[in-house]
Amino acid sequence: MAVEAKSSPAAREGAVTRVKPGRLMSLDLLRGLTIGFMILVNDNGSSAAYAQLKHSVWNGFTFTDLVFPTFLFLVGISTVLSTASRLARGDSRQSLFLHTLRRAVILFLLGLLVNSFPHFHWHTLRFYGVLPRIAICYFIAASLYLLTPKWRNYAALAVALLVGYWALMRFVPVPGFGTPGRDVPLLDPDRNLVAWLDRHIFAASHLYEKTRDPEGLLSTLPALATTLIGLLTGIWLRTQRRLNEKIGGIAVAGVSCLLLGWLWNFSFPINKKLWTSSFVLFAVGLSLLLLALSIWIFDGRTAEEAKGSTPSLLFTPLLVFGTNAITAYVFSELLASTFGNIFIHPRMNLHHWLYDTILGVVPNPAFASLLYSLGFVAVCWIPVYWLYRRRIFIKI
Repeated sequence: MAVEAKSSPAAREGAVTRVKPGRLMSLDLLRGLTIGFMILVNDNGSSAAYAQLKHSVWNGFTFTDLVFPTFLFLVGISTVLSTASRLARGDSRQSLFLHTLRRAVILFLLGLLVNSFPHFHWHTLRFYGVLPRIAICYFIAASLYLLTPKWRNYAALAVALLVGYWALMRFVPVPGFGTPGRDVPLLDPDRNLVAWLDRHIFAASHLYEKTRDPEGLLSTLPALATTLIGLLTGIWLRTQRRLNEKIGGIAVAGVSCLLLGWLWNFSFPINKKLWTSSFVLFAVGLSLLLLALSIWIFDGRTAEEAKGSTPSLLFTPLLVFGTNAITAYVFSELLASTFGNIFIHPRMNLHHWLYDTILGVVPNPAFASLLYSLGFVAVCWIPVYWLYRRRIFIKI
């Protein structure tokens, strides 16, 4: 882990941030939006939160389900831009591979820290999770990009992963239960291949939902496809086409993926917890459209022009989160765990005490939950803003 002090994209007066090899302002802002929303939905004040601020119970889709795939998609884009930049300045592929391995290991270990904080126990340690999945997908995608620059290879692998995962979930019998769609319902919550495999790798105490895990081993394959689509998008952004052509291509790809995901949903339901192939396409379609909109709004102009045309109440907070995204996420998770493990009295922790004391008078429970979440996001933003103001960017 390294701490880098430098001027931020928005702080370099007159610096032009265009779609080219290097850092894109739109990526930082979209990453900031993703992290901010991730913190918001991960830390609802109560179970009475609005439906769109919670994950789908099983099949289906909410805006909350879009957060994680969007981040993996952005990981793929950033991998291309940063790796291509390092290769252009003379870094060897061997040194970049070691750098990739180091980053992946640190991300994985941070994931274990988040999962086990503040009470570490080997017999309950969760090895799966958000950061471990990011680490695995990043490492494989970055290694592939170093191995071969041919975009067709990534496209073919992404298609193979999505179709292969569908075939596994649809036709391979689940040991002890039978064939999906015949002996057991297709995508039954506990009687599916993903859940069965996770239960046979780890004991129930290591799984998030005891009988299954939303970031399990087999479902990491389609998650890798999400990252590979980000890789393809990054390659597209590095081409010499005009800005409008790039935006148009991304938008067309977004609509196409969205439509394909929606159609596939009828035979292979959209399901975030299983990361189904239809979910990948549907979520990536929305991510592509968000990216096209973000580039259209923010890139191709100077930082000051973009900032001047955007309400500062929106621009700066997103940039703050986007330039220290992993730091913000890890801090939010550790803070939430701290709130949950400080007890005001035996039956009330700090989280519930704050919620009841400050927001107990709000008549609408869902709105009260949202207010708590917004307050928590603001608290998490403060230390990251302190880093941003001092041009400190913690790089993993």
